Amino acid sequence: MSHFDTSNYCHSDRLRDLISDNPKLLMVISRFGIPLGFGDARVEDVCRDNGVDCPTFLAVANFMSHHNVAVENVDPAAMMGYLRRAHSYFLDFILPNIRRKLIEAINYSDSGEISMLIIKFFDEYYAEVRNHMEFENKNVFRYVDGLLSGHMSDNYNITLFASHHDHIDARLKELKDIIIRYYPGEDSDLLNSVLYDIISCEDDLDSHCSVEDRLFVPAVKALEHRVMTSEPMRTQVDDEDQAEADGRMEQLSAREKEIVACIAQGMSNKEIAASLNISIHTVTTHRRNISSKLSIHSPAGLTIFAIVNKLVKLSDLSIPRED
Repeated sequence: MSHFDTSNYCHSDRLRDLISDNPKLLMVISRFGIPLGFGDARVEDVCRDNGVDCPTFLAVANFMSHHNVAVENVDPAAMMGYLRRAHSYFLDFILPNIRRKLIEAINYSDSGEISMLIIKFFDEYYAEVRNHMEFENKNVFRYVDGLLSGHMSDNYNITLFASHHDHIDARLKELKDIIIRYYPGEDSDLLNSVLYDIISCEDDLDSHCSVEDRLFVPAVKALEHRVMTSEPMRTQVDDEDQAEADGRMEQLSAREKEIVACIAQGMSNKEIAASLNISIHTVTTHRRNISSKLSIHSPAGLTIFAIVNKLVKLSDLSIPRED
């Protein structure tokens, strides 16, 4: 058996050696749908037996271990499966579990107001993460599925997604700091346990977003290039997609469309109010109604909606372009 090189993982390494070298890779194998119990099998054998693209697995494993990564070998379809499982882990398992432990660790009778604010802060953060990940599941991955079928959209690309892709771990760090600095809890073991979970989740979310930025986005850009240079090139969105977009547009009033366009251009509520000669309260009310009608809550999501539905032009926005 060849010597195990901890500076860069390869297909002939034993998978258990990778995990011994970096235990965080347990999360990676789970998100590729690889179960435990693989014995001394090599990476390429475990991947083959579980229907996993081996170069993509190695790219993620090396990236997570701060090694050199062959980005050109990343398969977009395999990455989407990985990212979907990661989203499910955050939304359906770890964040709900942290909330349960928070409620258990906090003593409402001793510091009820602070306790309620901590839970409220966490619930708002969870809603933000859900909106972020569900948008990717429903829109970005759907776009990539279209690319994989040979369809290229005229009014959307992965660069647009990347330019508005914010990391979502900052507020979790803020919650951790609030608890450490201001919560006078006495059950330190329980509280420290949930704090450790928050810190681990914060780190996991940061790594997750970096995988999207550094591996998924370049892989999709390469796929876009292949689709654009293939013959015949198809550039029209599916009729079903267009019908759905038209239906959502019809729900908005003329004023609401104006406000969506302003949001896409990066205006604050105050700037929107001044531009449209209405009150800030009116802007806030309209934004609530827009979010309710479209089920889109983030400025990034509304920006993409505005571009896709031609409420603004891509050239009107400050978006990094490829040379």
